[in-house]
Amino acid sequence: MTQITTTSINLKEFLQLPETTPPREFIQGNILPKPMPQGQHSRIQQKLIGEINRVAEGDRIALALPELRCTFGGQSTVPDIAIFTWGRLPILANGNLANTFTTAPDWTIEILSPQQPATRVTRNIFHCLKHGTQLGWLIDPGEQLILTYKNDCAPGLFEGDSSQQLPVPNWLLDLSLTPTQIFGWLQVADRA
Repeated sequence: MTQITTTSINLKEFLQLPETTPPREFIQGNILPKPMPQGQHSRIQQKLIGEINRVAEGDRIALALPELRCTFGGQSTVPDIAIFTWGRLPILANGNLANTFTTAPDWTIEILSPQQPATRVTRNIFHCLKHGTQLGWLIDPGEQLILTYKNDCAPGLFEGDSSQQLPVPNWLLDLSLTPTQIFGWLQVADRA
């Protein structure tokens, strides 16, 4: 069950609290704990980050980061994968990547964990879209489906056994992923 902590603190005060494991999010004035990632969630997250960065990082197109706190639009959320185009990465004067991200990612990916409300992560995706994110994915390993969201069209539904190409941002068209490929990453042993 998701536990909601109603609080009288504001976003600025929330950001001064120590980080926790798993992280907490500040959504609509409430402090909400994220569920601890489990096996299927972690595997999909690991493989997706690797595939995205394999295509995007070398040419400095974009960077995919796991469990990154993003604070914008009065909320502070931690997408499972936040992808920022290279020119939008916060960079320190010495050239290092900054620790604080105060804008919406260009692409956000949420991977549903068991007993995590789909509406909560969908709300986080919509919040990102409202603040400039171009594409959102919600991956449900249990149902073996992927929902995709863009501002300008109806959500897309992709079943786990589909070889149909998933939508990717126009700045990452060299990335080719299918539901079959993504859910195939969960298979780690030979079938009997």
